[in-house]
Amino acid sequence: MSDNQLPAESEKAVTQARPKTEKQTAPGDKKTGIKLIAPAKASERSGEISFVDMPREKSERLDVLVLNPPSPDGDLFLRDIARVGRRTRDGIIWPQTALAQIGAVMQKAGFNVDVVDAIGLGMTWPDFEKYMWNHKPRYMIIHATAPTLTNDMRSTFVAKAVGTVTMAIGTHVTPMSRETLESYPTLDIVIRGEPEMSILDVAQTIDRQVQIEHADDTVPVGNTSLTAPWRKLPFPDASYLTTRGRFMGVNPQLVARALRETQGIAFRNEHGEVQINPDRPFIEDLDSLPLPLHHKLPWQKYKVPIVGGPYTFVLTSRGCPAGCRYCIKHVTYQASVRHRSPEHVLQEMYMLKEMGMHHIHFEADLFTVKKEFVYDLCNAIIKDGIKLRWSCNSRVDFVDEEELALMKKAGCFLIAWGLESGSEAVLKRARKGTNPERIRQTIAASHRVGIKNWGYFIIGLPGETVDTIQQTIALSKNIPVDIALFHIATPYPGTPFYYEAVQNGWINMEQWEDYDMYNHTVLNYPHLSSKDLEYWARRAAREWSLRPGPMMTFMKGAGNPETLGQLWQIGVNHLKWMGGSFLQRT
Repeated sequence: MSDNQLPAESEKAVTQARPKTEKQTAPGDKKTGIKLIAPAKASERSGEISFVDMPREKSERLDVLVLNPPSPDGDLFLRDIARVGRRTRDGIIWPQTALAQIGAVMQKAGFNVDVVDAIGLGMTWPDFEKYMWNHKPRYMIIHATAPTLTNDMRSTFVAKAVGTVTMAIGTHVTPMSRETLESYPTLDIVIRGEPEMSILDVAQTIDRQVQIEHADDTVPVGNTSLTAPWRKLPFPDASYLTTRGRFMGVNPQLVARALRETQGIAFRNEHGEVQINPDRPFIEDLDSLPLPLHHKLPWQKYKVPIVGGPYTFVLTSRGCPAGCRYCIKHVTYQASVRHRSPEHVLQEMYMLKEMGMHHIHFEADLFTVKKEFVYDLCNAIIKDGIKLRWSCNSRVDFVDEEELALMKKAGCFLIAWGLESGSEAVLKRARKGTNPERIRQTIAASHRVGIKNWGYFIIGLPGETVDTIQQTIALSKNIPVDIALFHIATPYPGTPFYYEAVQNGWINMEQWEDYDMYNHTVLNYPHLSSKDLEYWARRAAREWSLRPGPMMTFMKGAGNPETLGQLWQIGVNHLKWMGGSFLQRT
């Protein structure tokens, strides 16, 4: 038997397994005597795929989803439109007010909107996928950061399955627009810089183009009760789903044609090449923005050490004139400062009070950047008698004791200070604009008026040495800060520090997720390796926290069992984080 022959039993089995077809027989081959079977029609061939047009989709679709994507591993991540994500050791759940602000702008324009903070909700990836198939949003805006970049882009992959136009905002995708779009084909558009007006322009422009190009082959979508008559635009239906080069949603070529001249974005043009359009001017009047959709956030889940929860952010201004070389403000709102009016801020405070909020944090690049605004807001709060405790951020060179006393009277109970270093040389090189003596004076003044102090320190700024690190540790222990956090300096893309680090070869990374900063750093100096910096950050935290004063502060902050449980978990997390290097070095 040759290799090509089958045993009689096998040949019989194969013959029986063949599909039976009723075909007319052709005349036999005169040479062989074998009867020939006429070819079957293409649609009747065994294994042939028949193309079937999907039925038109009649169900309503959500217009806009604004999303803080699920965590990659269930851990809490701190991220915001003006901040880069990092894991938290402190039990903080970060309010997504910036996303609620985007949602408010879109809703005011007539779109049906949902805001989903998957991290605050504890939403898993399977939960998110079910949400997407149930709501099928036409547009999705995600907040993406370097430490979670691939994870965040997973949401765009899911979105494409339901025909969603995908957009990303944040401090990473703005300076890395081209690289992000080239790496993640399911992301359609990067929104660069201040997002609200660019996002609105994108959605309205694409909707108009859809109306022009597909008016004869579409079905209405959206919540018509929330949509003005001129906004009842058609949208491609489910017949665009998978077959013959068609798909559910808007064709990329249509998106490319629509967005040729839209400011403040990066996208793929009609040739598939990344195009970065001119930046959009900043919003001049922040009072023109509607109040954020706080009620769509899981605000009851938001918590922070000492305060507990719930709490949330209230934006007061955008922009900071300071020149700190490491600050992400170089990417976001830059040096020009724009304020909301005190009256507009109070309106939001009353709304939050009615919702049941008792604590808020005034979010800004620098809350105390303008003394006149601080005085006007504090006096307005005192006059109106609204009982909301609040915190804010500040610099030691932008406030004095008289101002601090007024802030305390108006309800301020905690200030987060960017102190950075105990070395005057390091501060000067970073262009911080202050010195250790000014730090001591201002923190002491804040303590005297009864405000708690939260000090942020950075280990590893350019010019750092073991000696300057020890100066920072000494300063942290000799000023009245109630909480001290020690981070390793991070050269975020778009900052002057990043370009300096790239030029000098100080960055050691394989992927953007290496920017996590939870267990390691991408920064690697010739005289201070990544492991050295990690060791000293842990050692600084250990030396500051394992003293009677900080322990008493945390215990005093535990006013109820829930807060005590939070503080206990924070302590456990810190000990785990600090413990590894303690066993390795002395």
